[in-house]
Amino acid sequence: MSTRLPGSKYKSVFDQGRPLRGRLFAAWVLHLPDAGRQAGVVVSKKSFHDAVDRNRAKRIMREGFRLAAHRLQADAAWVLVGRASLAGRRTADVEAELLHLARRNGLLAGGEDESR
Repeated sequence: MSTRLPGSKYKSVFDQGRPLRGRLFAAWVLHLPDAGRQAGVVVSKKSFHDAVDRNRAKRIMREGFRLAAHRLQADAAWVLVGRASLAGRRTADVEAELLHLARRNGLLAGGEDESR
């Protein structure tokens, strides 16, 4: 199953989801029975003027989510909104921040240790 969130679900995640604020990105999370650990990514022209920079930011957010997805709750749909501080960062940075936000907000999969 793909980890990409269908475009038709972005609005419901933004409207009904819970916002989480991080250093590299902001995230909205919505629990849906059919979510299956999916994420959508958004990067604005205001944060990244050049298309190549926007595409790189989206690519590293998608890959960071893909690497962390198996540790997240299965019934959550995510929308990640890149911030300007994402410039020059690596996939590992995105993965670490995503897991940090998930741990802090109780969004890790069942057997994960919340106290780490």
